[in-house]
Amino acid sequence: MARVVDIDEAVRLLRKGAVVALPTETVYGLAADAESPAAVARIFEAKGRPSSHPLIVHLPSAETLEEGWADTVPPVGQRLADMLWPGPLTLVLERGARVPDAVTGGLDTVGLRVPRHPTMRAVLEKLDGGLAAPSANRFGAVSPTSAAHVIADIGHRIEAIVDGGDCEVGIESTIVDVSAGAAQILRPGAVTREALETIVGGPVPVAGEDAPPAPGDLVSHYAPRARIHAVSVGEAAARATDLARAHRRVALLAPPSLADAGGEGVVYIEVPDEPVERARGLYASLRAVDAGGFAHAVVVLPDETGLGVAIADRLRKAAGPRDP
Repeated sequence: MARVVDIDEAVRLLRKGAVVALPTETVYGLAADAESPAAVARIFEAKGRPSSHPLIVHLPSAETLEEGWADTVPPVGQRLADMLWPGPLTLVLERGARVPDAVTGGLDTVGLRVPRHPTMRAVLEKLDGGLAAPSANRFGAVSPTSAAHVIADIGHRIEAIVDGGDCEVGIESTIVDVSAGAAQILRPGAVTREALETIVGGPVPVAGEDAPPAPGDLVSHYAPRARIHAVSVGEAAARATDLARAHRRVALLAPPSLADAGGEGVVYIEVPDEPVERARGLYASLRAVDAGGFAHAVVVLPDETGLGVAIADRLRKAAGPRDP
């Protein structure tokens, strides 16, 4: 089982090629030396993640971008980095010489981020390098936002974890591809499209189906064991009641206005109306469904503006089709 360690011990373990779970402001990451293919391979093994899926590399500062991590940084990428790093933004850039194929899945680009969580920053600064760090959970499952989540999910598969408390943001970074000189969103996240467009000074489109692979782009992802039914607020009560008739018991994750909705067998779990608070508790609420032993849960989608776009993206993927 993973040991809880301090920052100095985490750095020592990372230098010898171990994987260590570390907190970021978004979710907990499963970190390894990004320049060591052997260490990166341990991430994939611990997560059960296909090695063809690219990983995000976390860096100590924006100044390190051109120290072999990115080949070139176009002006739009530099502007976004200057304004939003450290923070929950990942920039996809042409990879530099320090980035091995093991990190990129063989792509010519790499996702780079400068996190703002003080624990992760302290580790990166002491390490003086880059850390590949996808979410510290089994591949495709609900992302972890506390040390307890990590230990429950993969504590038996990793050597150590640094407990940095609950994650402040609660959902993953926004991924923006700037490798071709213009910005396009590959994954919605904690930085909204509106914020990006204000900085860029123009439209920032969402990439189409021909976009390069990015973390979290599977049809089914962020999913608990229970079957999730993501619906509008107007559909929620009827869907929950119908499912309860068929399965006897169903969870309803909805704002307080629907606390009394549904019939017999519908168990209400409150989620906040306010988007920042809902994002912070999103994955904990999905985990509560499994902890309650529910086979099905109806989850109300938020208004899809601002941060609500990323929340809805995660819920739709949690509700996505799965292999039988």
